[in-house]
Amino acid sequence: MTLGERIYGFRKRAGITQEELAEKLGVSRQAVSKWESDAAFPETEKIKSLCEIFSVSADELLFGGETEKKQENAVPFFSGAWRYEYVSKRKIFGMPLVHINVGLGICRAHGFFAVGNIATGIFSFGALSAGIVSLGALSVGLLAFGAIVLGGLALGAIALGLLALGGIAVGVFAIGGLSVGYLAFGGLAVGQFALGDAAFGWCAVGESRAWGAHTFLIGSTAAERDACLQTLSVWLDANVSPSIAGTVRFLAELLALGGA
Repeated sequence: MTLGERIYGFRKRAGITQEELAEKLGVSRQAVSKWESDAAFPETEKIKSLCEIFSVSADELLFGGETEKKQENAVPFFSGAWRYEYVSKRKIFGMPLVHINVGLGICRAHGFFAVGNIATGIFSFGALSAGIVSLGALSVGLLAFGAIVLGGLALGAIALGLLALGGIAVGVFAIGGLSVGYLAFGGLAVGQFALGDAAFGWCAVGESRAWGAHTFLIGSTAAERDACLQTLSVWLDANVSPSIAGTVRFLAELLALGGA
């Protein structure tokens, strides 16, 4: 843990704001902010004043003391404690390589690899998480996984994204029990191209029900399925781009196989 992180932690523990600490020290709030972000370091006399305000020794403020050293060597298990936190000294892009902060209450973690009740970082894991790769009950990220997710690739009970997969999915390409999107595939599908047991869309392919400008029913018999797929294929080739036609044709075949 850096000096700035220790100043931040002791200030939070004391329950005072940056403005209040700055006033006690006779400096600007910006100065305190720079100390906490390790953009600048306090002068010797200010370090002495900080120790008095926080009721800690200079060793504990500057080097972490014995308590922090034990934490750095601790294994990441609770062992009966109510909270565990670890911050690696190595940094990437100005953030700790690893920040783990878990336990009761609000435990925020921010790092390249972040694990916490609330986690933000490149790879984040937590009840609330945000990152390039994000995993959590409520998750936001380029690749997001969880109960409620928002991301480029979103997978969850409720998913919103460019590619969304879930019980309820909303996206450009959505797959789910209830799916809404430009290309939607699910039990109930709504979209420009919708495929499902019940489908609503400009091009709607339904297993038994379909509503839209152009509708195609898979049917229940092998002959009906083959006839529907053939008619759909001819229509797709004549009306949409090859890439979309190929995708819709593939999903229609999956839908037909599912009803076989």
